[in-house]
Parts: sequence; structure tokens; C-alpha cells
Amino acid sequence: MGFFTKDIKSLNDLFMHGLQDLYYAENQIMKALPGMIEKATDAQLRAGFEKHLAESEGQVHRLRQVFELLEAEPKGDKCPAIDGILREGRDLMSEIDDEDVMNVGLVAAAQAVEHYEITRYGALIAWATELGRTDVVPMFKANLAEEKATDQKLTQMAERRVNPKAEKADKPSKPKSSARRKAPKAATRPVKAKRPAKKARRRA
Repeated sequence: MGFFTKDIKSLNDLFMHGLQDLYYAENQIMKALPGMIEKATDAQLRAGFEKHLAESEGQVHRLRQVFELLEAEPKGDKCPAIDGILREGRDLMSEIDDEDVMNVGLVAAAQAVEHYEITRYGALIAWATELGRTDVVPMFKANLAEEKATDQKLTQMAERRVNPKAEKADKPSKPKSSARRKAPKAATRPVKAKRPAKKARRRA
């Protein structure tokens, strides 16, 4: 049905459609993650996907709690947006042979998913608050925090790939600073030696 449909007549309708779309999306992401884990050869990336799979299971559980509080049946509406993002990721994985390039592509595909989820959770929090359903907001916020943390880790992986020498470039700066600190000490020695000579001339 999609996130925006013709039968939405109120904010509550929009909220419920958003919740159902996101519930569908989380379940589809859980199905897609094992394939991404299998394709990832980078140990850190693989561990990140495994962790997020466990988090996604918890996120689905929180969404079920939201449905329960709303006295509604937990169900998902088919979401073309997330289907398209995941299909693009699958197509990408089927076209890449190089392992290193595969890891880079997986990071990009995963971030596309995270950005979608972050946007949707943000909207649901705003709508739930406006509708006075603050009882469900903590569940949305918990899921949103996990999505943002995952996106941040993926960004860090992408940055290390783009500029892998960044950390090494910072290390030589430490010896230079220590050498500068020692220089003033060497300069003060001849100054101390001249002072007694001046006093001796005055006595003469």
C-alpha cells in the first residue's frame, strides 16, 4: 500500500499507516540481514550486521508492544520504499565479485536502509506526540537510538575506507611536539652561565 495512500483522512490514519509500514519494513530487513552477513568479508562489518540483526528482533518486539498499547493487531502494510531499497541492495550484491568492493557496497546499502528507518521513526514520534499517545513514544525512541548508532558506525567504516591513512598521519605529530618542548631547556643553559661573569666585573 505504501506510506502515503488515498484513504488517509486524519493524522491518526497517517500514524497507523506509518506504524504498519515500519512494522513491515523491520520484518523485511530481518530477512535481508542474513544474506548481507554472508556476503560481508570484513570482520567488523560482519559483526555489525550480526549485532543489528539481534537489535532488529528487539525493535520488532517493541513495535508489537506499540500495537498492543493501541489495541490494534500487529500487521504490516507492504512498503514499496523499503522493498525498493532492499532489492537494490540484492542486485548490487549479485553484480560484485571483488570482496573489498563488496564490503563497500554493503556499507552503502545498509546506510540507505538506516536512513529510511531514521526518517520514519522520527515522523512516528512527532505524530504520536501530537495525538497525545506519549505512552508509545519511548518504544519509538529506543528503536531510533539504535538506528542512529548503527548509521554512525557505518559512517565511520566508510570514512576509514575513503581515508585509511588518516589515523597514521596523526601519529608523527607527537614526537615533533616533544622535540619543541626540549628546545627551550637547551637554550636556557648558556644564559645561566653568563650571569656570574657580569657580577665579577662589577666587583672589580
